[in-house]
Amino acid sequence: MTYLVNRLLSVALTLLLISLITFMVTNILPGDVAMVIMGTQSNPEALAGLRESLGLNDPLILQYGRWIGGLLTGDWGNSLVFKEAIGPLIADKVVASSLIVVMSMTIALTCAVPLGVWAAVHRDKWQDNTASTTALFGVSLPDFFFGIMLILLFARYLGWLPSSGFVHPADDFLGAVRHAFLPSLALGLGLMAHLTRMTRSTMMSVLGQDFIRMARAKGLRERTVIWRCALANAIGPVMTVAGLQVGYLFGSIIVIESLFNFTGMGWLTYQALLNRDIPLIQSTVFVIAAVVMLTNLIVDLLYVLVDPRIKLS
Repeated sequence: MTYLVNRLLSVALTLLLISLITFMVTNILPGDVAMVIMGTQSNPEALAGLRESLGLNDPLILQYGRWIGGLLTGDWGNSLVFKEAIGPLIADKVVASSLIVVMSMTIALTCAVPLGVWAAVHRDKWQDNTASTTALFGVSLPDFFFGIMLILLFARYLGWLPSSGFVHPADDFLGAVRHAFLPSLALGLGLMAHLTRMTRSTMMSVLGQDFIRMARAKGLRERTVIWRCALANAIGPVMTVAGLQVGYLFGSIIVIESLFNFTGMGWLTYQALLNRDIPLIQSTVFVIAAVVMLTNLIVDLLYVLVDPRIKLS
């Protein structure tokens, strides 16, 4: 319990630091929020009055205090571009992007773990060389390249899947999965390459340990030794890397969602940056940081379920 409390306090302090950095960076960006709202041809007196009403003339410490207070009380303000309350807007987009993140991680883990185990078991043979070459290929190419190739193959040439657009899971779950599959696959291929290399490395380390030789000496089937003894001890570091990759997914999702015109969290962040929607930029960055940190906390807690030897203390 003490471990959990300490980790939650660490998460809270880190988010506070992130919020401060985000607030300071967004306030030194060039441009004028009041001019974004009213337009470049607005009356100077009207612009001055709007700045005063928005509190833009107040000291930065007071503006930061109001923003943090709004986050804590649920009043996140309104988007300058979408003219909507930021809280419900972000909640809707988080659902959309979460579908891509979950599907990407599922695709990556489903392919990477067996491929990494296969490579480690057949070390320095053609199976290992094939898996390592495939992983190197995936690491070397950017996600948007995979996205473009997938659009050309599955959308333009075969016509199996839509190349763009978004369907909310609450309206049509299967339709949402169809629209999210190609973006998820584009992200999942790159992530799969990283996790394959990690799985291979950790499995090779575990397979050389004494307890594996002891398990084989006792006559256990090779399949049991590989999948129940070795993988159970090698999966911990893979889980850690997978948890850290959530941040990578939310960073890459901005490019992928823009490529596929998938109106999720990445697309929303891009629109906020493009239109200098300061309140929306601050909120989206804060939410992405919170999701990444909470995901890493959950992964750490799952260690206990995967490896009973580990105690939270």
